[in-house]
Amino acid sequence: MEQKFQELKKRLIEVSDLESAAGLLFWDQSTYMPAGGAGVRARQMAALERLSHEKFIDPTVGELLAELRPYEESLPFDSDEASLIRVSRRKYERAVKVPAEFMARLVQHTSESYHAWTTARPANDFKAVRPYLEKTLDLSRELAEFFPGYVHIADPLIDFSDYGMKALEIRNIFSRLREELVPIVEAICSQPLADDTCLRQQFPKDRQLAFACDVVKDFGFDFQRGRCDETAHPFEIRFGHGDVRITTRVQEDFLAEAIFSTLHEAGHAMYEQGINPIFDGTPAGHGTSAGVHESQSRLWENLVGRSRGFWQHYFPRLQQVFPEQLGSVSLDTFYRAINRVERTLIRTDADEVTYNLHVMIRFDLSLDMLEGNLAISDMPDAWRQRYKSDLGIEPPDDKDGVLQDVHWFHGTIGGSFQGYTLGNILNAQFYDKALAVHPEIDSEISQGKFDTLHNWLRENIYYHGSKYTSNELIQRVTGGPLNIDPYIDYLRSKFGQLYTL
Repeated sequence: MEQKFQELKKRLIEVSDLESAAGLLFWDQSTYMPAGGAGVRARQMAALERLSHEKFIDPTVGELLAELRPYEESLPFDSDEASLIRVSRRKYERAVKVPAEFMARLVQHTSESYHAWTTARPANDFKAVRPYLEKTLDLSRELAEFFPGYVHIADPLIDFSDYGMKALEIRNIFSRLREELVPIVEAICSQPLADDTCLRQQFPKDRQLAFACDVVKDFGFDFQRGRCDETAHPFEIRFGHGDVRITTRVQEDFLAEAIFSTLHEAGHAMYEQGINPIFDGTPAGHGTSAGVHESQSRLWENLVGRSRGFWQHYFPRLQQVFPEQLGSVSLDTFYRAINRVERTLIRTDADEVTYNLHVMIRFDLSLDMLEGNLAISDMPDAWRQRYKSDLGIEPPDDKDGVLQDVHWFHGTIGGSFQGYTLGNILNAQFYDKALAVHPEIDSEISQGKFDTLHNWLRENIYYHGSKYTSNELIQRVTGGPLNIDPYIDYLRSKFGQLYTL
């Protein structure tokens, strides 16, 4: 059995190496690749996707998994070996339903679509990407059809990123959350806006990046096993235990963009850097779901990075970096500026209170497209109508409307947005539990000390990789299921104090 187990790992690592090579090509495409390389890059990524998928669904892998079942069942459920076999079997049984030819076709298309989006968005040219989006919708439906028996066509697509979640369950969570959020948004937005002019000055790019990188290094992001680069839409990507990279976006006339994008992506990266090395190169060697992953990025970005205690320590350092811009600005003014609540157009720039309304719009539109209730040609108008009805504002163009997010242009339609809000809910649950065990965490943050929090997260969440499903992990860490109450309590407490609610 040990020999069969090692043979399985050998095959899984080979698949992972091909996937990492494809990931490296994507990282290059998103950072330094010349525009002229887009066509051949799409072909290269498709070839690697086809090869990796073929190797993963090879019947020999299925035979090994079947032969190893008695070995798996003889071990404790949470042993590393049993968990690796269990997770690999689950992902194999899903992958084997999808032909390698289809996966290659999907990846080639999404690579071409991504390149088209990078030029269409700045040009405010929805017509240029409309054919790509129409094909993406067709491919998304085709992918879902490989999994017959679903209740909603989005269910198989959601399963890829948030295993076990269904469209109806997410709709119910979002409905309950909306009921709680809307009154808070209305109460805050009836007051004068917080002054954020201190953030809207000229801040040299190199100094912004240096400061942000210093902060995430303090958090615990290991630059010996990672790096930070610029891109159009920030992301984190893992090539292996020793190579986890982040990207960020810098605006020289708006300080918050680079700082909080970098903190956010570092949260993702520290999760990946903290996974048990024994899972490296296997299906268990990644974060367990989009929602849990997002809980870590939002925790470090918001619960830590937008807290008053955090800036009690770091604002004097930021003033030293930008003395002309911030030297005369008070901590109170800066703290209110970075936590300004406002109905705005851009999801990635949205405050903590309104953010989830942006996600809900995208999730609903995705389901409408998949259900056939919304044509791609009508997307710009549908987007404007939803923003007008849900947030009381209307985008003046498609660049800050339907074109603003990369997800539909570099992936499938359906299954990609719900993780952001699930992550917001979970970050409060996890943080509450960490504080219950280590009540000193808040005071340590105000001293620029993060080891206690980082170590608790690494021990309880990061180290396990995908050993547990998200539901199993939530139960194991918090003692209960996903629960919106800690998140709502957090928002009411923080913003109740800021806005005297």
